[in-house]
Amino acid sequence: MNCCVCESPLVDLFLEVEEKTYWQCKDCMVIFLDPKFRLSPSEEKYRYQQHNNGVHDEDYRLFLSKLFKPLKGRLEEGSRGLDFGCGPGPALAEMLKEDGFYMDLYDPFFFKEILVFSKTYDFITCTEVIEHFFEPAKEFKRLDKMLSKGGLLGLMTVFLDDEKDFGQWYYRKDPTHVAF
Repeated sequence: MNCCVCESPLVDLFLEVEEKTYWQCKDCMVIFLDPKFRLSPSEEKYRYQQHNNGVHDEDYRLFLSKLFKPLKGRLEEGSRGLDFGCGPGPALAEMLKEDGFYMDLYDPFFFKEILVFSKTYDFITCTEVIEHFFEPAKEFKRLDKMLSKGGLLGLMTVFLDDEKDFGQWYYRKDPTHVAF
């Protein structure tokens, strides 16, 4: 088995917990769920439909402002962006539109606009998305090809640090999270 991020063959068993197996790459240190424990597409979509991430939810917008504020300060007026993995409620895209940016949406379950893959963008956002990537290396290469020269990729996720017990970590327990 190779690493899902850097594709290194230096992967070791990291942890077996709650009847699931996690591996860790010795090169890039990513921890990832063994593919045989992933949800089916229908189970995954059902889980995403349970999220309460409404476009106009003020608490969710406040949460997204952690990426929104620093990103918008680095963008030129009228920049074109893609909200990649936006889910059923593309709140960040709406916030950016409200500030005058042009936005496209893509989500494999809710906005399957494959035309986005033939375009280039000044910026691409992935908020709370990369932990869902089955093949992060492939996805990052795809996103890189879609960015214009000097374009920005805005990522937002929760990182594992030494103070967290991976086996008990709430973020690991989301069955749609597969890479940390």
